[in-house]
Amino acid sequence: MIISGLEVRACSALQDAAAEALRGQAGGARHDFLVYTVRTECGRSASMFGFAGASARGSAHIAASLEPLLKGRSVHDREALWHDYRQRDRMWGHFPIYVWGPVDTCLWMLAAEAANLPLYKYIGAVRHSIPVYVSSMFLDTADDYVAEALAGKQAGFAAYKLHPPGKSVEADLEIHAAVRKAVGDNFPLMSDPVAFMTLPDALRYGRGLERLGFKWLEEPMADENIPALAELTRQLDIPVVGTETIAKHPYSLADIVARNVVDVIRADVSWSGGVTGVLKSAHLAEAFAMNCEIHTAIFHPLELVNLHLAAAIRNCTWLELLCPVEDFSFGLKGSLPVENGIATLPDTPGLGRELDWDLIDNSTLEVLN
Repeated sequence: MIISGLEVRACSALQDAAAEALRGQAGGARHDFLVYTVRTECGRSASMFGFAGASARGSAHIAASLEPLLKGRSVHDREALWHDYRQRDRMWGHFPIYVWGPVDTCLWMLAAEAANLPLYKYIGAVRHSIPVYVSSMFLDTADDYVAEALAGKQAGFAAYKLHPPGKSVEADLEIHAAVRKAVGDNFPLMSDPVAFMTLPDALRYGRGLERLGFKWLEEPMADENIPALAELTRQLDIPVVGTETIAKHPYSLADIVARNVVDVIRADVSWSGGVTGVLKSAHLAEAFAMNCEIHTAIFHPLELVNLHLAAAIRNCTWLELLCPVEDFSFGLKGSLPVENGIATLPDTPGLGRELDWDLIDNSTLEVLN
């Protein structure tokens, strides 16, 4: 299968639910996404959603510049293309971290479909289902978080993660305490303040979460704040989780993993370089007896790829979805294969679901090919 071309669509969701869910959260004030299509000379093609950053049109033009790198190459040369992309990135490309992931994913999908295997079995299956936890957006009050956590628990989800509003350490911990009281002592809870805390604040915050029995503390300081994160990890008992925003996985993670800067690393198909990047990062962590928990990729087509990866990685506990889940449920024909908080892998070749091309066509702003 020789690659004949790359098409990139700049899209903006027109459906009310999707637009409202993403407005102000992904892509700044917009609700933008990309759709990549890799085509082959034999007539096969594969398509995947992509993150759009601050601008779908701008990101689409950057992504489309990869076509000369791909044309004439075999779909099966994924590893060579991975390294060629890294060289192109270094030689003044300086691409955003989300550009390569959809390309790499399309290559894996084409190969899995040709082999007549589901993607996770083509990679190498560890399991056929995985529990799902849900993550809040940034909500206003403790009552909002409590209601959402209780709804997630009632729906059968395995855990709930708060993205607190960031008012202060004390105010956010009060919200966490209210959620813990509401769901009980045995329901797993996590916290991701997405904060630029000082080390003393992060220590107070982490110790407060320890008293409340939280499962982990994620990104209390910027991922690149390595000395402070290492000291935080050393002092706290609660696991510290990070690395989702660091570019150039897995190479940027090697020293972080080897020195236990965090207890658990993060990777996802969107920001970590596609299927290849997540596998490299996860296997690096596995060699140090460390978990690589898959980070949400926001858009459900990408979340489905994350699910295939979670089923092919032993050192991953859960799949993460943003909630309300129904607000992000667009891009696929049908919903994700999640029931009672358990995601079960599709048994059909490739991704196991078709993209919703009616939505894509109605959302397309520009097509580059």
